[in-house]
Formats: sequence, structure tokens, C-alpha cells
Amino acid sequence: MTDTSGTSKATPTTIGRRTVLIAGGAAAATLAVTAAAPEAPTAEAADTVPVAAAAVCTLTKEMTEGPYYLDGQLVRADISEDKTGIPLKLTLTVVDDDTCAPLNNALVEIWHCDALGEYSGFVGNNGHDEPDNGTFLRGGVLTGSDGVARITTVYPGWYRGRCVHIHVKVHTDVTLTDDGSFTGGQELHTGQLFFDETTTTRVAALAAYAANTVPRTTLAQDGIYDDGGAASGLLTLTALGTSPSAGYAGALTLGVESS
Repeated sequence: MTDTSGTSKATPTTIGRRTVLIAGGAAAATLAVTAAAPEAPTAEAADTVPVAAAAVCTLTKEMTEGPYYLDGQLVRADISEDKTGIPLKLTLTVVDDDTCAPLNNALVEIWHCDALGEYSGFVGNNGHDEPDNGTFLRGGVLTGSDGVARITTVYPGWYRGRCVHIHVKVHTDVTLTDDGSFTGGQELHTGQLFFDETTTTRVAALAAYAANTVPRTTLAQDGIYDDGGAASGLLTLTALGTSPSAGYAGALTLGVESS
């Protein structure tokens, strides 16, 4: 399966590592209970587990890394580099899948295309000509003791054959380097983050995104997203203002197998 064209729509294979998402909200919790039917915790257990454990842990497939990953990106909270597009403020929480305890000092790394569907390091693959420094819309941050990583970027565009999405990796035990990057560590999760179609339709009508000359693949048409909601990486989006141009906040809790 390729990640760059609409010609291959094969279902992604399951990657060996196990990962979970903590499904937020009533709908996601219903989905998780239907799929896994976990036993209800006792009152005593409920008093001793972390707050994050109040959500339902749901096993989910990892997603393909795709062809546009680049090693050695910067550790930074803002990856936008003044790229054209509306603001997107991500709050990604990493927890241990067995205990639901937050993971401290885990590196959450993301990368995605710009409004024209171009990835840094690969500009031109989506048919648009623009400067390419190899770093825009790439990078990550370390989680705090609460397991939270906050990253500022822009709402992604789209490229041929794929819906709007963001790639994500979770690493532990990385070493920060003098040039602002990282090395080593263990990769616990590779996945993708997705956006609901109602929001993306509004964003796609804005001038910066409408300039993308490639036909847009919708969430329902995408060959990677499996319609699993939060359990498959669908972000919870909240408007930052009264119009789409003000941008959005996106939130999701990722659970990973840390041992």
C-alpha cells in the first residue's frame, strides 16, 4: 500500500507492537465497551487509579508510517514556521495501556503536509512549487508528568489519494542533541490523527486551502482511516473563534505499551 496516490486502497496491516487509545466522550466509550466489554472497576480500584483510567482503554491498530518521514527532526513546541494556514493547537496525552498512568518524558513527534498538500523535504510531490527547507511542519515535544504534549501547527491540507491527516510517533528514552533534535530511544507507537469531515469542509473553503489544485479525498473515501472514531485517531476538535479562519484546538489521548 502506498501513501501518496489513490490507486492503492488496501487495508493497512497490523503492526506487531500493541497500542491503545483512550476513547473520550460517551460515543467513544460506547464503542469501546461494545468492542472490549471490560469488567467494571471496583470502588476500591477506582479510588487508586489515575484520573486517565476513568476513560475506556481500547486496543487499536497502529497506522502506516507512510513515505514522508524524516529522521532527526527538531524538538520544539511550534512546528508551523509561519506556513500559510489556520492555527491548530494540539493537546496529545500519552498513557500506559496497562495502568492508564500518564507517561512522563515521552517524545511525541508529528509531521504533516501544508495547505497545498506538500511535505517538507518532498515539495513538488503534490504538484505545487514552493520553498523547501526540509523542516516545516515537523517536530515534537516531551510530555510532562501529566503525560501531555502540546504542539502548535497549522491545519493540514491534503494530497492525492489521502484525506486530511497528521502522522504521529511516540518515543521514550530519547537523548536530546545540541542541535535541538533527538537521537536514540525506543519507538512505542506509529499512528495517524484524523479530522472530522464537517470541519475539514469549512477549512477547505478558505483561500489558503482552496489554492490546493489536487482533488480532496474525504474521510469516508480514505484507504487508511477505518471509521473507528477516536479509537482510530479521530481528533476532538474545538473552534478557537467564531469563524474557521480563527483555527481549531485538537485533542486525543494515546495509550501505548510501555513495557
